Amino acid sequence: MTLIFLLALAMPPAAPPTTTDPLEAARDAQDRAQLERLVNQANAAANRQPNVATNQYRLALAQSYLAEVALELKDKPAARQAAESGIQAAQKTVALEAKSAQNHSLLGTLCAQVIPANVLAGLKYGRCALDEINKALEIDPKFADAWLRHGVGNYYLPAQFGGGTDLAIKDFEKAIQLNPKHSEAYLWMGVALRKVNRNGEARKAFAKAVELNPRRVWAKQQLEKTPAQ
Repeated sequence: MTLIFLLALAMPPAAPPTTTDPLEAARDAQDRAQLERLVNQANAAANRQPNVATNQYRLALAQSYLAEVALELKDKPAARQAAESGIQAAQKTVALEAKSAQNHSLLGTLCAQVIPANVLAGLKYGRCALDEINKALEIDPKFADAWLRHGVGNYYLPAQFGGGTDLAIKDFEKAIQLNPKHSEAYLWMGVALRKVNRNGEARKAFAKAVELNPRRVWAKQQLEKTPAQ
């Protein structure tokens, strides 16, 4: 079974991101405690209005960010718990708005985020991850986030199972082509380039990710740990 895992070039200097979204701010700072508080708030809103798609999406996104940070902090069991909780909200979001590439992409990411804690979970969640991200690309082939998530999946999927770093790099290039200011695409481009020992190019990608989003702690960590050559 093919598994997609989530939760990643010369340009003029970009201003620091102006987002005030507390979810992104907490994710960028690796503030796990704040993310947990935001999950609780989003859960309360979703329970009050369960048929409002935006409420369910917000809850799913909060859980996905919590899973992402847990993975960055090497706490795989916590990542799995957050992702599995988020899947329920994402499924409700897709049921309410089935033609949204964003909704399908988030559901696929959450399914993928379960897998690193237990490879056997791939038997249950791998198909969900693959189908939902491909559905997002089918709905909107110009959705940069879906290409990013597809690339992360290819990065973690061995070449003998249809993935591989070369495919991942192509996906990240596509995401950057569609959104040249996508800091996460540059971040994951750096991760993939470093894996194939293209450290100089990887550092440039990490530096671009930090330039576009200087609040992103994980991007700074990756830049610092990557040798010049």
